[in-house]
Amino acid sequence: METLHPHFDGRRFRNLVPRRNRYLALLRWLLSRQRGAWRRWTDAPPGPPPPPTSDRLRVSFVNHTTFLIQLSAINVLTDPIWSERASPVSWVGPRRHRPPGIRWEDLPPIDLVLLSHDHHDHMDLPTLRRLSREHGPTIYAGLGNKRQLAKHGIGNVVELDWWQEVSPRSEVWLTAVPAQHFSGRSPFRVDKSLWCGFVLQAGETTVYFAGDTGKGPHIPQIANRFPEIDLGILPIGAFRPQWFMGEMHMSPADAVEAHLELGARFSLASHFGTFDLADDGEDEPVEVLREILQHTDLRGTEFEALDCGEGRELPARAETIQQRSEKARNA
Repeated sequence: METLHPHFDGRRFRNLVPRRNRYLALLRWLLSRQRGAWRRWTDAPPGPPPPPTSDRLRVSFVNHTTFLIQLSAINVLTDPIWSERASPVSWVGPRRHRPPGIRWEDLPPIDLVLLSHDHHDHMDLPTLRRLSREHGPTIYAGLGNKRQLAKHGIGNVVELDWWQEVSPRSEVWLTAVPAQHFSGRSPFRVDKSLWCGFVLQAGETTVYFAGDTGKGPHIPQIANRFPEIDLGILPIGAFRPQWFMGEMHMSPADAVEAHLELGARFSLASHFGTFDLADDGEDEPVEVLREILQHTDLRGTEFEALDCGEGRELPARAETIQQRSEKARNA
């Protein structure tokens, strides 16, 4: 793979800020873990079926970092996972603690899939194979992922580099943006493929899906490139212990700071409540987020954590401005 970009050295991709914590730090964490509490299973009912399409911006939280984004009559899934485990095998590895919030049978036709990177809880091959077979979406991923997906019979994949822009549909634009993370489904493929977030634009609406990321200089870069973000989807979980996880996962505090740096009208929390991946407890990311939000001036914006299966239709930017003006007049 040939590229002149500074985030690729000819063999491996790298972050804007190099990671310090490697294998010895991983061993130190594994030998000193203090796990938070997780319920064995929460048998939550699925949410209502989403509409077939939506001309307005509508988003549904499925689980983990899987969202259904509907706008301009297209349906987009992010990091889709419906499998029982986030693992290369079905009998071991992180197991889900609750069912997906939207039943597979209730999905509308899926047009686009956004894959942030190749970790098992984000690039779930059984789900992707079924999506390809039943829906035939175009899949967008970072550089170096197309060949890996093709080995498993998953086609129609478009690879993107950071800041590369494509137009999946008329009047719809998609840009891959930097993230602070890493890749590798095995110890032999660490950082061999690119991790990223995505900015989706349709008409006057802009959505930023951060994927899996720590906080870093990419956040102000994205804010500078996209000054009017309507919806940010920001990770809040798998953040403890912060000395180890902070390089690759946002904490709730990091996510709130990123929301304000981005100037997003709305942000939704992701990467929590489904798989036990770090030392924070099942409810801890959302509890910490809500505590922070109680003492934070969001400057007229909103940040929320949806329940699995819950959906939101976001008002257009002009409607939001009008609502704020009316609120100010009535204050």
